[in-house]
Amino acid sequence: MEKGEKRNFIRLDSLHLLDYLIIDKEGRQTTYSMGRTLDVSEHGLQLEVTQPMSVGDTLLVTVGIEDDLIDLVGEVKYAKEASKRYTVGIEFSDISDEGLRILKKYIVAFNTHCS
Repeated sequence: MEKGEKRNFIRLDSLHLLDYLIIDKEGRQTTYSMGRTLDVSEHGLQLEVTQPMSVGDTLLVTVGIEDDLIDLVGEVKYAKEASKRYTVGIEFSDISDEGLRILKKYIVAFNTHCS
């Protein structure tokens, strides 16, 4: 018997984690980091991060579920600081049909895990 696990799906413990790249208002890539998903919908998401962000910044967020990965682009609509962490709300820009399909799978898995 082989040791270890071979998975075709994301671990539920890591389902909340996303990586992101901040692109400032001048179009410069500034910070690459990870955040924790607090809420997600077809229109946007709410993240908890350790890096400060400004309203109007653009985020390139990578979402993964099963064998699918999608890069989503969104604009920071709000950013609040609390206890050296930041809660940010991102509204997605144009999403392809394939991107929406993957995002919907992620939303279902996220909501199932959070229930």
